[in-house]
Amino acid sequence: MRLHDPDHRGFASDNYSGVHPQVLAALAEANEGHQVSYGDDIYTERLQEVFREHFGPQARTYPVINGTGANVVALQAATDRWASVICARTSHLHVDEAGAPEKVGGIKLLTVPHVNGKLTVDNIRAEARGFDDQHRAQPQVVSIAQSTELGTVYNPEEIAEITDFAHANGLRVHMDGSRLANAAAHLGVPLRSLTTDVGVDVLSFGGTKNGLMVGEAVVVLDPELDHGINYLRKITTQLTSKMRFVSAQLLALMESDLWLRNARHANAMASQLHDAVKGRDDVTVSYPVQANAVFVRLPAPVLVQLHEQFHFYDWDEEAGEARWMTTWDTTPEDVAHLADTLAALADR
Repeated sequence: MRLHDPDHRGFASDNYSGVHPQVLAALAEANEGHQVSYGDDIYTERLQEVFREHFGPQARTYPVINGTGANVVALQAATDRWASVICARTSHLHVDEAGAPEKVGGIKLLTVPHVNGKLTVDNIRAEARGFDDQHRAQPQVVSIAQSTELGTVYNPEEIAEITDFAHANGLRVHMDGSRLANAAAHLGVPLRSLTTDVGVDVLSFGGTKNGLMVGEAVVVLDPELDHGINYLRKITTQLTSKMRFVSAQLLALMESDLWLRNARHANAMASQLHDAVKGRDDVTVSYPVQANAVFVRLPAPVLVQLHEQFHFYDWDEEAGEARWMTTWDTTPEDVAHLADTLAALADR
């Protein structure tokens, strides 16, 4: 029984797409025979080498199950029990993780304003205070998302400015890199130029949104934070027994340029979608389109009718703002279908 129409693709999330064929092939290969469980397998061992090629010889990689878990483990590794984390008000940590950093990780989040989703030193400075005040959760980490929840991208200079300020004030820097590949593809730079080379201490690296079935990674870039990650991963329920299947997927993504090809394609489809709608009088593009997200404001009747034919999220219902996400398997025909449908609805 067919449970869905494989030719119907939505624009709600890059999590909606299937698994890339190269990743499926890697899973099939990893399924042969037996391997030691809990990470003592040949795939996870090889993964360490591959991630060091991307992030430098000091990098240590810990496969986990999902992005929320990656963020919680990474932040726990960088904080004491009495710590707080400074992040943008729009951050996935704050908005979309159901309080997991606070409930599971025991970490207070200090949210601050942003500029198109990006933190600035001035906004961080507003909460980088109260050190040694026993009545205040101690700021210990600044967390930035790359790309941001609004689809914008930090350039290396912007990240370096944040890490320089953070380190000068005794703070670590965490990057939620669920779409780091898209940011690197947009800028045309290596992954380490947005992380290791500009002072990021610990990274949550995304795979699921870029062609994997399941799996992300915590990448420790400052060796001082490496102690105890194995225990944190276990108590945070992110230690998978058959880890070879997560590692094999990450290897398929990272050993070749698949991570980059997938991200470039998703970005290109977002750019194509943006170009197809930006000139319309009834469409307002909310933010710069730099990765694989397009935010638009539409007339309410058009928005309602568009929902009848496509899956996508209303980002700000009151403002009539929608978010359209593209992914590795979005096609030019998918984009044209959405744009043509929008035009037909608006012209009625």
